[in-house]
Amino acid sequence: MRSMASSASSRGIAAIVGVGPKLGRSIARKFAHEGYTVAILARDLERLSRFADEIAREEKAQVFAIRIDCSDSRSIREAFEGVLSLGFVEVLVYNAHQSVSHPIISTDISIDSFQKSLAVSSMGPFLCAQQVLGGMVDRGRGTILFTGCSASLNGIIGYSELCCGKFALRALSQCLAREFQPRGVHVAHVVIDGIVGAPRRTSTSQSQQRLLVEEHQGGGGGGGDGSMDPDSLAQSYWYLHNQDRSAWTQEIDLRPSIPTLN
Repeated sequence: MRSMASSASSRGIAAIVGVGPKLGRSIARKFAHEGYTVAILARDLERLSRFADEIAREEKAQVFAIRIDCSDSRSIREAFEGVLSLGFVEVLVYNAHQSVSHPIISTDISIDSFQKSLAVSSMGPFLCAQQVLGGMVDRGRGTILFTGCSASLNGIIGYSELCCGKFALRALSQCLAREFQPRGVHVAHVVIDGIVGAPRRTSTSQSQQRLLVEEHQGGGGGGGDGSMDPDSLAQSYWYLHNQDRSAWTQEIDLRPSIPTLN
């Protein structure tokens, strides 16, 4: 765990689980920009630490990088010991997923692959939510946001393990919403119905200049190709967190204005 800034936030902790170079990083950046101390969690600690350093420097925020394996209950408990040592977790975003890069015949999917996908998409978010719900209920406030996808709503040929895990995640979100929203905890499921591209920030920092070069060379940013801008998606997560409790959204679908090109 690394601290990347010297001054602590006066707000609660925003814990972002499943931080990669696109959506997770953009969500973390948004909450850091809004004044939160941010804990970012993923398996690759070396890359995670680079993200933490970048976000802390650009947003002048306090950011902590903590390793987690969302398929391992012990790793989740140990990671959240670190998160909770920072203070009260006001926001939990569960963005982790098990990559599935190949549509294959369901009878050829291995038991290990199926079990790991279910663990990351259902057991992982359940255990992460358990770590923070007690504190949220005690304070009568908190937000838990789960990232789903089109596989949360429809079965897809060749992606049985992904769909089963994401269906379970959606059910978990609905169950927790009904149980804990009356106690002040906003729980919502975010359906990302499209391909997330690279961010389209206009800053001229070195990392962003490199990103613009990659996009010019065909790396793909959110926009004209039908992909979704992760910074724009992160705004929706912030919007959900700030909704008045008299009109909480329990599920939201986000998709690009034009179809993604195949």
